[in-house]
Amino acid sequence: MLHQTPVSGLAQEFTKILPGGRVFADPLRLLAYGTDASFYRLTPQVVVVAENETEVLAILALCRRLKAPVTFRAAGTSLSGQAVTDSVLVVLGEGFAGFAYEEASRIVRLGPSIVGGEANRRLAPFRRKIGPDPASIATAKIGGIAANNASGMCCGVGQNSYHTLASLRLALADGALLDTAEPASVAAFRMSHKALLDGLAELAQEIRADEATAARIRDKYRLKNTTGYAINALVDFDDPVDILTHLMIGSEGTLGFLSRVDYRTVPDYADKASALVVFADLAGACRAVSALKSAPVEAVELLDRASLESVKHKKGMPVDVDALGPDAAALLIESRAAAAESLRAQLDSIAKTIDPATTLNGVNFTADPVESGRLWDIRKGTFPAVGGKRPPGTTVIIEDVAFPVARLAEATTDLRALLDAHGYREAIIFGHALEGNLHFVFAQGFESDDEISRYAAFMAAVAELVVGKYDGSLKAEHGTGRNMAPFVEREWGAVATAAMRRIKALIDPERLLNPGVLLNDDSEIHLKNLKPMPAVSKLVDSCIECGFCEPQCPSKGLTLSPRQRITSAREMSRLRCDAAEAPQLAEMAKAYDYAGDATCAGCSLCSTVCPLEIDTGAFIRSLRAAKRSDFAKAVAGGIANHFGATLNATRLGLAGVDLARRTLGDGLVLKASEAAHRALGVPSLSPATPRAVRAGATPVPDMSGLRPALFFSTCSNRAMGPAPGDDSPTLLDVAARVFARAGFALVQPEGLDELCCGQPFDSKGFPDIARAKAEQLAERLSSDDATIPVVVDASTCATRIRAFSGPRFRPVDLVEFLRDEVAPKLRLQRLPETIAVHVTCSLRKAGLASALLELAGACAEKVIAPPGVTCCGFAGDKGFSHPELNEHALRHLKESLPEDCREGYSSNRTCEIGLAAHSGRRYRSILHLVDAASA
Repeated sequence: MLHQTPVSGLAQEFTKILPGGRVFADPLRLLAYGTDASFYRLTPQVVVVAENETEVLAILALCRRLKAPVTFRAAGTSLSGQAVTDSVLVVLGEGFAGFAYEEASRIVRLGPSIVGGEANRRLAPFRRKIGPDPASIATAKIGGIAANNASGMCCGVGQNSYHTLASLRLALADGALLDTAEPASVAAFRMSHKALLDGLAELAQEIRADEATAARIRDKYRLKNTTGYAINALVDFDDPVDILTHLMIGSEGTLGFLSRVDYRTVPDYADKASALVVFADLAGACRAVSALKSAPVEAVELLDRASLESVKHKKGMPVDVDALGPDAAALLIESRAAAAESLRAQLDSIAKTIDPATTLNGVNFTADPVESGRLWDIRKGTFPAVGGKRPPGTTVIIEDVAFPVARLAEATTDLRALLDAHGYREAIIFGHALEGNLHFVFAQGFESDDEISRYAAFMAAVAELVVGKYDGSLKAEHGTGRNMAPFVEREWGAVATAAMRRIKALIDPERLLNPGVLLNDDSEIHLKNLKPMPAVSKLVDSCIECGFCEPQCPSKGLTLSPRQRITSAREMSRLRCDAAEAPQLAEMAKAYDYAGDATCAGCSLCSTVCPLEIDTGAFIRSLRAAKRSDFAKAVAGGIANHFGATLNATRLGLAGVDLARRTLGDGLVLKASEAAHRALGVPSLSPATPRAVRAGATPVPDMSGLRPALFFSTCSNRAMGPAPGDDSPTLLDVAARVFARAGFALVQPEGLDELCCGQPFDSKGFPDIARAKAEQLAERLSSDDATIPVVVDASTCATRIRAFSGPRFRPVDLVEFLRDEVAPKLRLQRLPETIAVHVTCSLRKAGLASALLELAGACAEKVIAPPGVTCCGFAGDKGFSHPELNEHALRHLKESLPEDCREGYSSNRTCEIGLAAHSGRRYRSILHLVDAASA
């Protein structure tokens, strides 16, 4: 896309209205921020981050002056190419993450950058939630959910954004603001934009006067439908302000900017039960769907035979999938109620709706959260099953259509035949059966003309099947985007499509907002600007760039997210193969050293929410390893072989810092540290930088009547003591005392200072050295007596060393040991305090988050685990070497803790340093809390 202003000049123009740190024009960030979850690639000319409405209006004014089209981006989880651009990309910042709930009206007012799942978390105490429930709700933001009219498994049509919208605050391309919750704003808009409103009213009148078109619109919106604009607004409402407001829903950023979305919330019932019911054939399953349409069910998910095959090894599968016939299908049914008694009545009603004789396994509901969770894991596992097995260099495409429920069996059979006929035999079909909404997932390559032609022929055939035979929806809930824009008229016909074009011309006459999306005159736009997916590493090649990982990442918003790291690595790989002399390659590679590598915490929390369990942290560590020279390996090996000396040097350095602080004062030392860090890159100090642990004698317990427990004090706890001004005893002393109370004698291994789990070496890119240290530790701590527990005092080290466990070596995390072995033997008295806890990345990955919370809850009356904090970003020593990562990761910590919360607890010493520095509270090991509660 050409502009009147050169690229450099375009970015310069934006720095006049925004801080320079929020205007990006370098190749790396243009690519990284320009990527979304679709299989399209457009690289913006400039990326800007907007934090408030005033900035958005200034951006729109500048874009009007420069005639530069603008696209707004929330989370970038959309699948149809509606959030990519080759012009100006506006990314919504945290300033737009507003939340306000009015209990009397049950209306929630949400900013466009708050994550849908976060909105529901805050609504949970009121037993309410927003209606839309897309599968991406833990990542997708409200702006995108509303702009795409995204729905999901449970919300159907009746609870989507269109039908639960209470009011909107929006900005048009001309800079006009309209807040439909404010009568004064509406009155002013009626005067200032009379021509626009009159045009909408006239169009609505014309459509309603055309009885055939009006009837068709009403009929088609009985199904889920996000193809084109929400022209049901033209027949649903008389007031042109209401029409305009509802046209914004599903408009994909082509009509205006949604500054606030107000929803009428819906009930969030706690009592629920699920059942996976298997049928011999698809027809039987679909007949049951028709019967369930009027039953008290919240969700009915259909899985075809291929879907069942893809997840047959999942725990909880109620049948032997290998024994099923070729036409078998299943329904995952969920019912929810306000009370257990009501739920039981509903389940009885559902059981009468389906004749068990027509099923292969009966109708057996479970209200057990674990068992129910396993059933839903089966359903959720279908998409990753295809995505993870696709050939390298291909992408995975998930399309969604809707058919009349009465013809669902026939339509599903036809769709299966169509997939097979075009060579997509690995494809699976599943979906939201109550709404006739099917998803089909298949692998697709775009590297050859033949592959592109195959995809083009298939999409044309899908359009003919869905519209021509069944008059269904080509896009049920994923939005039109670029993917389905050429087929809008095929679905809607000339009259309705012409109405959509009039809507765009009325509201955005200069075509400033996201042009080419939703409506496009290019009949092949869906085959252009296809995203390359070159193979980079087996660790990440299966990534589909969905973005589900991003909310977990401590560096997102500071530098790059996991998705952006993979996207950038792919593009650099492509350039090295296709355009090695391209000037942007060297610039991207240099920038990636910091943004991609140095500021990656390597915490691997991304893998815990990735549908394919991709560990971007492991990928970055592999890149670090590939860059290590023989000299660097020799130095690292020397450190590993003389680890005790390294620890002594660390203690000496900390002692020197402590002496300087006591002599010169904190302020002067910290200022000097900051200056030296910026100039020389030396480690950065903070008020929470600990004092050195003095090497002393190991506590010698009275062994009489006590059971021995081998206690491995990790290197950070052996070197780093309490912060200045904190008179807490060492962790080792506390452990000996608490263990003795519970009947355990703390024993330490010999030669402790030379032992290390290898984590520091692994994180730095020395995997062989890390493995050797871990094996050394495992051998030193092994015992023929399996009754002696081996307790590791830091969660990061416990998680790592667990991978080296065996019959003679079974390490256990201190948190788990305290909960399971120590706490039951103590008389714990809950302290009358409000405390904070930080669940470390390692605890989360090990499934021990609940252990820390349970332990804290047994020891203190009120426990707060700040929801906005995932990884603390200290990442071993990055809190010293790259303190900006730690600061960014914990930027919301202090504000999330109440004034009466003065103490914090965790299970990693380095994490505690950063937590204390950025909260203004003392953070210590959870062992200190157990000690205080059992004293």
